[in-house]
Amino acid sequence: MTVDPPTRAPDFVATEYPSAAALSAGGRAARLLRRKPLLVMGFTLLAIFAGLAIVGPFFVADPLKTDVTAAFLGPSADHWFGTDNYGRDVFARSVHAARLDLTIGVLISAIALLIGSAIGVVSGYFGGRIDGLVMRLTDVLLAFPGFVLALVIVAALEDSTKNVVIAVSVSFVPYFIRLTRGQVLIERELEYVDGARLAGNNSWRVAFRHVLPNALGPSIVGATLVTGYAILTVAGLAFLSVGIRPPTAEWGVMVGEGAKDIITGEWWTSLFPGGMIVVAIMAFHFIGDEFGGDKTL
Repeated sequence: MTVDPPTRAPDFVATEYPSAAALSAGGRAARLLRRKPLLVMGFTLLAIFAGLAIVGPFFVADPLKTDVTAAFLGPSADHWFGTDNYGRDVFARSVHAARLDLTIGVLISAIALLIGSAIGVVSGYFGGRIDGLVMRLTDVLLAFPGFVLALVIVAALEDSTKNVVIAVSVSFVPYFIRLTRGQVLIERELEYVDGARLAGNNSWRVAFRHVLPNALGPSIVGATLVTGYAILTVAGLAFLSVGIRPPTAEWGVMVGEGAKDIITGEWWTSLFPGGMIVVAIMAFHFIGDEFGGDKTL
């Protein structure tokens, strides 16, 4: 009987595997993209707009520079978004407007969040007559559509960017009052609030130091949605020639100026600024909807 010779053991080839940290980060990114594509899209669009707002104005032409010989030029390599009736570059104006509109939108959302949350935590935590008074005043403000309320306030004041910020912020404050108050009513019944009281904290410290930080989650998510609505409201006011006025480079101003050009065939003067408004609002709403809908990533 013959015996086969022993076979040679195969050589082991050293294989480089990705580190656990890289594998974990890559896996989480892939899972996030698979489960929440709208969230990833929202952050991507927001990053693009943030880049345009921060560095874009340094690389484009003066938004107020006019050239009547170049009026109503269509989109081309020289003028990506064409020119308007004064020969101003629409792309340059849109990029400069991104800085103004995004700054105003974020500022309005932050102011409304700060004021509304402060009032909401007082109303919800202390209750009683304070809560009744705050909620009745909130109901009065909510009886007016936000855009109409902002329009009335700006009309009562003079046209300026500062007054637009004040007016639109006031119109969104009731939203955060109700949102924060509802969460505070839940938080104040939890055990950690009793523990904070037993530790010797007074009511104001318990309300603002312990309850408010734990009740801000829904309001912060709502702030992303409000930022988009604020941009739309500011643009709508500018479209009606209320608040921000020409020749300021602002998306609503540009849409208002270019609306009449559509009839004569110069569609680009309003289409591109209007498109940027739509995409910017989509970015904030994708983020807000995804964070507000499902808390698990």
